Amino acid sequence: MGLATHLGPWLLGTVKNTTGAVAGTIRNTGVTSVGQTDPVAYTDTAASTLAVLPAGSLITNLALYQTTKFAGTSGVITIYLNGTAIAATSAITAGASGIIYLVPASDAQTALFANVGSTDAIITYTVGSSGTFSAGAGFFLVEYLVRNSDGSSAPTAYTA
Repeated sequence: MGLATHLGPWLLGTVKNTTGAVAGTIRNTGVTSVGQTDPVAYTDTAASTLAVLPAGSLITNLALYQTTKFAGTSGVITIYLNGTAIAATSAITAGASGIIYLVPASDAQTALFANVGSTDAIITYTVGSSGTFSAGAGFFLVEYLVRNSDGSSAPTAYTA
């Protein structure tokens, strides 16, 4: 497997320069959507690193894919960005199959999803931060848009 690095945005399609105002004559640009995964188990009670996101990234999805249902006594999984809580699961007791989506619960958390900051962001998590778990395994997926370190993408808007 090869490695490659890239700082968005991408020039998409075959139109390199805008020469008109209709499809086929307008440059297509966009930012790169990428994801990182990390395995998780109910025994991961110490803070663990999930991912490191580039400065300016916008988090579009944060989910826990369960391969074994998490169950216990009101266990909560919390996600942190550079030490600040940005999302948490509801209390998990009996367990439920499937995917658990983690979403921001405040304006401040939403702002961190919208722009992780001007430096690379370390995403960590704690398992059972309230209550305990007796079972559970799977992996986290964090999906995000790679943008400039100030959170902008270039070009920022269509120009004819």
